[in-house]
Amino acid sequence: MTGRPARTVRLLVVTLMAAFLQAAPARAAVQGPPDGVVTWGASADRIGEAVADRGYRMVVHTSVGGRDPRIRLSNAFGDRPVTFDSVYAGLQKEGPELVHRTNRRLTFDGSTSVTVPPGATAYSDPLPGRLPAGSDLVVSVHTPDAAGPLTGHWMAMQTSYATQGDHTAEEGGAHWTETVGSWFYLDAVSVRADAGAVAALGDSITDGWQSTTDVNRRWPDYLARRLQKSQNVVKGVANEGISGNKVLADGAGQSALNRLDRDVLSQPGVRTVFLFEGVNDIKAHTGVTAQDLIDGYREILDRAHAAGTCVVGATIAPFKGWSEWDPAAEAVRQEVNAFIRDSGEFDAVTDFDRILRSPYDRERMLPALDGGDHIHPNDKGMQAMADAVDLRSLDCPDR
Repeated sequence: MTGRPARTVRLLVVTLMAAFLQAAPARAAVQGPPDGVVTWGASADRIGEAVADRGYRMVVHTSVGGRDPRIRLSNAFGDRPVTFDSVYAGLQKEGPELVHRTNRRLTFDGSTSVTVPPGATAYSDPLPGRLPAGSDLVVSVHTPDAAGPLTGHWMAMQTSYATQGDHTAEEGGAHWTETVGSWFYLDAVSVRADAGAVAALGDSITDGWQSTTDVNRRWPDYLARRLQKSQNVVKGVANEGISGNKVLADGAGQSALNRLDRDVLSQPGVRTVFLFEGVNDIKAHTGVTAQDLIDGYREILDRAHAAGTCVVGATIAPFKGWSEWDPAAEAVRQEVNAFIRDSGEFDAVTDFDRILRSPYDRERMLPALDGGDHIHPNDKGMQAMADAVDLRSLDCPDR
């Protein structure tokens, strides 16, 4: 559906959802991490230099619905405290414009401002009301004197907005004229719900590169929609992919090993880690062997199991045709995939290699699923990946 009819339906949907974030009596501040479940997540990284008196209006798409949403602000990569003197949340109407009467101020331990130390995160207080599944939530923040390294998520595949000055309380979009393709400071949204969540730990394929911007067609988005229609206990999905990320070495973000606790295991309600990483370690030609990657996977398995979560392992997808492919890298990929499939060390396995590869050249992605660069799937490929996941495995029945 395109054009005016689609916009009409969208306005109807957000109007029906507008009961969320209507004014409600304040409740007492809650200390510490929330007891709910993550409904949206994005991995933190350093994404440039912070700017004083800057406002960001960020659009995020929820997975599981629930009550009393909270956000998490991150200064994980800052070298000094950052103060947020005004933070609001509402529902998107269109572009930077919000649904009438949904934009409400968030507080932190009862205060309208919060200062987050370097390397730390801060949860807001619960915002009374219900946040439906599949909502386009808009979080607006203002930082009066920010400076130094800026924490955020570079490749959002989602249009958000920026401005100078504090316009966070405004429903309209008149002052939010600058479009941005990143999320700043915001790295999680959680709700209270009788459900669990899966955290997808991955690289640019999980991050959504080559999927269509602004329509939520990353493979974790397709997975979230499947889960909402299922009888699963797990319904929340946190996308913890970073473009270029590796299992073993820092570079494009901290390695999966170094960010596992912050990006995945600290998220509320996570029952299962979905591990789909390794191609960047292999194609970099830095001497990483199959055994090196297997050892890295085993450390993730041990730490995740110690935290009480299951781990679903996904085989590394084919990438012949990408500039860094060669037979030596392919040999490592095949050996690693044999471990993932056959070792029995994962709680479950999803065979993305089998789903994405061409039947005529098993080292190459099926052209109909290829986003064009021979390593990143297109929208159809992203959906095929999500459809391949055994939803029962995400409920972590054995732990």
